[in-house]
Amino acid sequence: MLVLTYIILGILQGVFEWLPISSEGVLVLISHFFLEDVNPIDLALFLHSGTFFAVLLYFRKDWKDIFLMRNKRLTYFLIISAVISLAVGWPLYKFIGSAVLGSGLLFLTGFGLLLTAFFHKKKITSNLSFNKLAAIAGFLQGLAVIPGMSRSGATIFALSLGKINPPRVLKLSYLMSLPVVFASNIYFLSAKPALFSVNGLIAFIFSFLIGILTLHFLLKFSQKINFFKFTLIFGLLCLLGAGIGFLF
Repeated sequence: MLVLTYIILGILQGVFEWLPISSEGVLVLISHFFLEDVNPIDLALFLHSGTFFAVLLYFRKDWKDIFLMRNKRLTYFLIISAVISLAVGWPLYKFIGSAVLGSGLLFLTGFGLLLTAFFHKKKITSNLSFNKLAAIAGFLQGLAVIPGMSRSGATIFALSLGKINPPRVLKLSYLMSLPVVFASNIYFLSAKPALFSVNGLIAFIFSFLIGILTLHFLLKFSQKINFFKFTLIFGLLCLLGAGIGFLF
């Protein structure tokens, strides 16, 4: 039963990491009821390492260009977003908010995405620079440490404020996660060694495998819809996630 719980947690992380339904909130909820010896928030944050490697492998060409400074614009975007995310997220992790607050933030994110869909429908778009979008997305990504707040939902909303097409929005949102997850797992490796157990490894493997499959599907799907439908669908998913959060 214990192994099955970890498998389910890994699968859920692999699916919900990319969707605006808080993977962290779902994992914390399940861990709280079925696991006794692990901090639910720590485990939820640790399982991001599986989807971390999914992003690293799937976008390996982009990461090569980033490390070799062939794409300076993207490199600066990720540096700005990561620094701001860590500055916001680390204090929140130490003084973590409640799942109810996170659900409230997720509701606002969903409502914001619906407004963004309306603005794009009416051809009302902003002229925010790439670096300003990085700062906004980084700030909202930092808030996602709160259980119930969706990292992908928050960053997708922020990036949708600019003139970026849906596939690019998703790609940037997913690339943004790596520096922050990398930093958090360095901390867990040194401060929370109990998370690196056999069961934790099993959950990690499922998170990676399901994550890379779901990632591929969503990116292909985003290429087939316009911006209005894209933000409308993700906005409704955010509201659905917020509704589930309020129920529990």
